[in-house]
Amino acid sequence: MTFHAKFSGYADPALHSAGLYIGGKWQSGRGITVLDPSTGNLLAEVADASIEDAQRAVDAAHAAAAGWRATPARQRSEILRRWYQLMTQHAEELATLIALENGKALVDARGEVAYAAEFFRWYAEEATRIPGEFRRTPSGSHNILVDHEPIGIAVLITPWNFPAAMATRKIGPALAAGCTVILKPASETPLTAYAMARLGEEAGVPPGVVNVLTTSNPGGIANAMLADSRVRKLSFTGSTGVGRVLLAEAAKSVVSCSMELGGNAPFIVFDDADLEAALDGAMIAKMRNAGEACTAANRFYVQAGIHDAFVAGLTARMMSLKIGPGYDPETQCGPMITQNAVRKIDRLVSEALAAGARATTGGKPLTENGYFYPPTVLENVPVNASIAREEIFGPVAPVYKFESDDEAIRLANNTEYGLAAYIYSRDLKRAMTVGKHIETGMLGINRGLMSDPAAPFGGVKQSGLGREGGVTGILEFMEPKYYAVDY
Repeated sequence: MTFHAKFSGYADPALHSAGLYIGGKWQSGRGITVLDPSTGNLLAEVADASIEDAQRAVDAAHAAAAGWRATPARQRSEILRRWYQLMTQHAEELATLIALENGKALVDARGEVAYAAEFFRWYAEEATRIPGEFRRTPSGSHNILVDHEPIGIAVLITPWNFPAAMATRKIGPALAAGCTVILKPASETPLTAYAMARLGEEAGVPPGVVNVLTTSNPGGIANAMLADSRVRKLSFTGSTGVGRVLLAEAAKSVVSCSMELGGNAPFIVFDDADLEAALDGAMIAKMRNAGEACTAANRFYVQAGIHDAFVAGLTARMMSLKIGPGYDPETQCGPMITQNAVRKIDRLVSEALAAGARATTGGKPLTENGYFYPPTVLENVPVNASIAREEIFGPVAPVYKFESDDEAIRLANNTEYGLAAYIYSRDLKRAMTVGKHIETGMLGINRGLMSDPAAPFGGVKQSGLGREGGVTGILEFMEPKYYAVDY
């Protein structure tokens, strides 16, 4: 801990070790260690919530629900707006904290904080624009009025890879809709969640409206909350495997679910693409957060005519990246989140190399302290290799050669996932035509970054249910109520 003594304010890990946040109060506890992935050293220790703690959090959310539901939309809006402003004021501290516990490069952490804060600003505006409907029935018998009401207490489960943005993307619309929430962040990166709770408290969020639990028993805690009849919403971001388990558990109480699950994004480069623009986009789509993103480009399909030039250009760019601790301002590629993450990446790369792939750079884990894997480019990768089917979640770019548009579509759709996809071509008609045939919830055309608070984020197939962000995101936390009116 002394190594990080220079970090103060919201960047100080010790500040966020006060305990669970329930009903507007900090409740002390210990049990979960938070490590610096760049060294493996201890950053902090946070509370380990029990099932009884989870029950108290539901009680607190329930006690606050009626008051928050009745709070005028403008007042909810102003609280979210103040939360946005506080995040902006403390942006550098929050970015440093994320870099410390998550390992991502400081430049990426700064981008995450800015992105995360925008969800509060966006939903501060959407809180005052909740839609309704009025029309006459086709038969003329009566009038149809449709209102939207808060769905109720929402359990929010977020992953470690974007500890600020995944929280705000759920808290923002939930609070704007009039719901109270219980946030369960990943145990690898809980400090940012507690920092967010402190800022929310300062912004004027009433006690019990936002509660935060960390636990080493996520399954038991989630099941206990979902079994409580007062909980009416589950919003989960994480792996498809865990999502399936949670869906089954939620079904027992018929709890509404939003699921943002795994991805296996294809990145398609046609012969007519602007090579430099495609390489710029590839670096963003692959290396944002060192590849630890569900939208990360996982499979690079490059048409034969541009393939060799693309591999050479991507290799040169990946080789030039500086590897180091995320909180070092010069770092461009930080550590992976855990040693197990490094082992998984190494397994996928080793299997691909054994099957005939060639690494043009990287290809082996780094041996120094911390959980590092170097930026890696693989060519001649068999399309049936495990690395083509599994989510890599690391700085590895496997490149495959294709000939025709139909082949690109077939390869892109050869996955159970359908979250994101990327296409590079100077021919917009071609890109749009191919894009319409790709089974995905989001498509970037000549862009390596697609996430935006104003856009609906989500996937198809095994990549999830529902959408976050955009004008539709708030409706995930609301129920339409129909009034048949005669006058």
